[in-house]
Amino acid sequence: MTENPSSAKPTYRRVLTGDRPTGRMHLGHYVGSLVNRVKMQYEMECFFIVADWHSLTTKNTKEEISQLAENVRQMVLDYLAVGIDPERSVIFLQSEVKETAELNLIFEMLTTVPRLERVPSLKDMAQAAHIEAMPFGLLGYPVLQAADILLPRATHVPVGKDNESHIEVTRELARRFNFQYGDVFPVPELVVGEVPSLIGTDGQGKMSKSLGNAILLSDDEQTVNQKVRGMFTDPNRIRADIPGKVEGNPVFIYHDAFNPNVDEINDFKERYRQGKVGDVEVKKSLAKALNNFLEPFRERRAKYEANPELVDEILIEGTRRMQREAVETMALVRDAMGMFRLPL
Repeated sequence: MTENPSSAKPTYRRVLTGDRPTGRMHLGHYVGSLVNRVKMQYEMECFFIVADWHSLTTKNTKEEISQLAENVRQMVLDYLAVGIDPERSVIFLQSEVKETAELNLIFEMLTTVPRLERVPSLKDMAQAAHIEAMPFGLLGYPVLQAADILLPRATHVPVGKDNESHIEVTRELARRFNFQYGDVFPVPELVVGEVPSLIGTDGQGKMSKSLGNAILLSDDEQTVNQKVRGMFTDPNRIRADIPGKVEGNPVFIYHDAFNPNVDEINDFKERYRQGKVGDVEVKKSLAKALNNFLEPFRERRAKYEANPELVDEILIEGTRRMQREAVETMALVRDAMGMFRLPL
């Protein structure tokens, strides 16, 4: 097997992760991934993909596609608001990197339908989107994802435990390509974490915009206050003098996550268990803590919203950087495969 010494054992540390552009992001996104991305950008090269092609696997009506441009901008605004630094990180639009489609096609030849049918998360995605028959594009989601990850030759991929099998397809494709044609791709390491799942304000499952139980990173003070007032608490506690349950109570889960005043939290918990504090007081304190937490995000977001051209410039510059990486990678791929090339 031939070897490309420049890429067989990379000396760099590069991460690829990102999101499908579904619009504004919420507190669940922050605790689950965004806070870690802000930290990672100081530790390794970070490429953050705005995966608009991936959106088409479950949302491909003309109306849904027409919303993509606004969704992309709103998501990038949230990236910038939480502290992702475009001077340190590359934020790029998937569909503008055409080499992604070329690498996806090559990888499609290196895997099988039975292998993809064993990826459990695909069935979950189809069920969530109310899709009865598996579309070809959704079945190939892990292959396109592999192209996303390997096109910049990423060495690390953050992943929750539930999605390890999904990303394993990427590792298999990197190994198969390298074995069959020559070393081009690093086999990316999975950065596995117990990704926190933030319960929704209704206490009925994890936070989700589609379920209407989310507090958005861009919500203003009044909206946060209103959502916190309507939060689910202990359903058996119909009066403030009845001892309440703290464990599993969304209000206290949020206090633990976002209120830095540990003494206040412990006092609330003790009095709540004894029936000596009402939900109104506990929620009022939580709303104040959440607004204090979100205020720096709002300020940064307002700065970028005031200059929408800057947001486009950041996305354009990041996409151009990714395009350069893609051209370099595909030159290595074609050379390794011995593909016929015209002297155009």
